[in-house]
Amino acid sequence: MAEPMKIRAQLQGDVVDVKVLMNHPMETGQRKDPQTNQTVPAHFIQTVTATLNGRQVLAAQWSQAVSKNPFLGFKVKGGKAGDKLVISWADNKGDKNTTEATVSG
Repeated sequence: MAEPMKIRAQLQGDVVDVKVLMNHPMETGQRKDPQTNQTVPAHFIQTVTATLNGRQVLAAQWSQAVSKNPFLGFKVKGGKAGDKLVISWADNKGDKNTTEATVSG
């Protein structure tokens, strides 16, 4: 099971400033384990989505070029305090994670 994400969604005027910290190893599949000299298998987030009150506001496709424990920041117009924000990701090994947050004023 994936570790929970840390999400902060803060209202600034009519714009929601979203910051997300995802816990994930994000292995490229090119690094070698120093003890065994074997290639570490690729393990990375492929898709990220965000919804605000059920309306999709972000859809992203990632690859192994994203760093370990990625940080994602974005802004959404038209939000208000109390809105429900849902962030989801899925990786190349079938692992998934979804976390909800409430927009604070």
